[in-house]
Amino acid sequence: MLVSVTSYSQSLQSLKDSLKQATDELAYHPDSIDLRIKKVSWNIQLEQWSYAKDDLDKVLFLDPQNVAGLYYRAFVNTKLGRYKFARLDYHNFLAIVPGNFDGQLGLALLNQKDKHYTEALDGINRLVNQFPDSAIAYAARGGIEKERGFLELALEDYTQAMKHDSKNHDYILNRIDLLILLKRKKEAKDELDRLVSMGVNRAELVELYKHVRKK
Repeated sequence: MLVSVTSYSQSLQSLKDSLKQATDELAYHPDSIDLRIKKVSWNIQLEQWSYAKDDLDKVLFLDPQNVAGLYYRAFVNTKLGRYKFARLDYHNFLAIVPGNFDGQLGLALLNQKDKHYTEALDGINRLVNQFPDSAIAYAARGGIEKERGFLELALEDYTQAMKHDSKNHDYILNRIDLLILLKRKKEAKDELDRLVSMGVNRAELVELYKHVRKK
């Protein structure tokens, strides 16, 4: 089963232990695709992009249509700034599993990084239409719109994201930033107060509070 690269969370030492175990097992089973993919997952979490790419190249040499290999290599190539190769991997991945949420999201964000803004917006619009209940899709579109200066549209998308995931601090902070940029300081302050009521330390928000108090 393909797992999103954004879903992992382990302590540093636990990750290193898992990586060592996978590396040791691979020494005895060098042609095992499952073991190599497992090792790649630990490399990715440790941000060892080049090591991950080397193993993914081996996986895809053994099985050119391996969906996990294509998805992870697209992600790793993006991290390495190899956008042309990442795009090819995403296209090959989506040819095998068309409509996959993570693949479409990854391709849209890649296009954003590579300044292919029309393709990025087209892709993220399709994703929102396909997954209208996904907070992640709305937030991703909001991020692209914010970068392009479409502040009102970005604000609306972060508002939609919060409707589906009301406790996500990142969405709230992005919405606050947009409200400040749009000079809607009263609304921004209300949102900051809401974050504090949710348990966020007020000291962490001091700079944002300064912005909403400026005349």
